[in-house]
Amino acid sequence: MKITIIKNKKEYAKVLLYIDELFDKKVKKGSLEGDQLELLLLVVKDYEDRHYPIKCSDSIEAIKLYMEEKNMNAKDLVPFIGSKSYVSQILNKKKPLTAAIMKMLYKHLGIPAEILLAA
Repeated sequence: MKITIIKNKKEYAKVLLYIDELFDKKVKKGSLEGDQLELLLLVVKDYEDRHYPIKCSDSIEAIKLYMEEKNMNAKDLVPFIGSKSYVSQILNKKKPLTAAIMKMLYKHLGIPAEILLAA
C-alpha cells in the first residue's frame, strides 16, 4: 500500500482495514511491514486529530487520562509537583492547578498547554 495523507472517510476506512491486516499478521517491529505500519498509524492519527478532535474541558481529567495512557500514577508526578499528598489534592481538585505546575507538566511530561489551560 502506498502511504499518503488521508483525505476522506473512504481512504480512512481503507487504511484502517489494511492496518488490521498488518496487526493480524503480527508484523515485526523494524521489518519493512513493521515500518509501514508505524507510518500508517501516524497518518491515521493525523487524520483523526484533524477530523475527530477530542475536546477536554477539564484539565485535571485530561491529566488523569494522560497519566493512564502513559501508565503513570500519582507518585510519578511528585518530582514535578511536590509531595504525594499535594499531588493527590490537585488530582482530587482540592488544590488548584497553578501556572507553575502547568509549566512543569508541559515541560517535563509534554502535556500540551491548551489541555492544561482548559476551563
